Amino acid sequence: MKGLRWILPLVVLGLGYLGYTAIAATESETLVDNPAPPPPIVDTQFITPTQHQVVITGHGELMPLETTQISAQVSGEVMDWHPNFVAGGIVKRGDVLFSIEADNYQAAVLSAEADLASAQAALIEEQAQAAVAKRQAKSLPPTQVTDLYLRKPQLLTAKARVKSAQAALKRAQRDLDNCQVTAPYDALVVSRDIGVGQYISAGTTVGTINNVEVAEVHVPVAGFDSAFLPEQLEGIQASLTRNGTSPIHREGTVVRDLGIVEQSTRMMRVVVRLDDPYGISSPKPTLPFGSYVEVAFNGTTLDAVFKLPQALANNRQVWVVDGKGQLSSRALNIVRAEGQYLYADQGLSANDQIVTTPPEFPEAGMTVRVASQVAQENDDDE
Repeated sequence: MKGLRWILPLVVLGLGYLGYTAIAATESETLVDNPAPPPPIVDTQFITPTQHQVVITGHGELMPLETTQISAQVSGEVMDWHPNFVAGGIVKRGDVLFSIEADNYQAAVLSAEADLASAQAALIEEQAQAAVAKRQAKSLPPTQVTDLYLRKPQLLTAKARVKSAQAALKRAQRDLDNCQVTAPYDALVVSRDIGVGQYISAGTTVGTINNVEVAEVHVPVAGFDSAFLPEQLEGIQASLTRNGTSPIHREGTVVRDLGIVEQSTRMMRVVVRLDDPYGISSPKPTLPFGSYVEVAFNGTTLDAVFKLPQALANNRQVWVVDGKGQLSSRALNIVRAEGQYLYADQGLSANDQIVTTPPEFPEAGMTVRVASQVAQENDDDE
């Protein structure tokens, strides 16, 4: 029994040593079999500052530059009207839209011509009598030679009658000319309210036409876009597009802004003008009035800005990889966003390496591997 008392502790110590050795060996194998995970791989791109031409877009309805209510300036019976003077018809500048019976007005012209001839004859006679009086006055004392003797009042009266007759002839000729009502410009007929044989009075509205030589679009410009409007708007080229199954593209010109900010929307409006919208004077495609079009024109130019996909900026921050292969975040000052891209003028430096595929949980100071460098190392190893 005494021998067992001494042997048992030795056996326990031996078993403990064997257990420790086994555990140590197992831990070593685990460390060898499960090394620390490598740094994550990220895709990057180098970025440099650039210039960006701001493009301002908006939508609006194409409208005629002017609409005219057609009316006659003289009264009379309608004799005929232009075959295109119907709703939807196109008439050219100077086309006779309709004619009014002109016999009475032709007679008025003849009467006015006769009155003018009579007044001119009276003037010639009075001038002759004044010349005779002037010759006779040379033999009379100066006290007897008066303006009445020299027939000056009679001469002035004769001249006034000539002028009055000329004015009457001019009015009669104008009335005769107004028997034919012509189109003041190339026009789309909106409506016609007369027929042959109808008697119309002067000033009665008989139709409506829209000017098709020029059209306009009033384009609303939001507040965040108005900061990029050029100081000089007039003359800037603008593109107009009517989207649909068969899109139509035309080129117009910015001519002005309306000079006010709308109270309800806090927007200003820019006016874009389009020449020949119906393609009457050119082979350009027709863009009818009432078309809802998208308008785009150049604004100001941004200098030294960085162009980035919007998906890369989270809360106006992006991740970059420094020379040690570590992540750091950069806060951006975004001055413009267009489509899928944004433009920042502060927060980045030339040739910064932007992370385009950040790790799942990025942290400042995290070590990463750049995908392009890893691929290069693998090629070198092969």
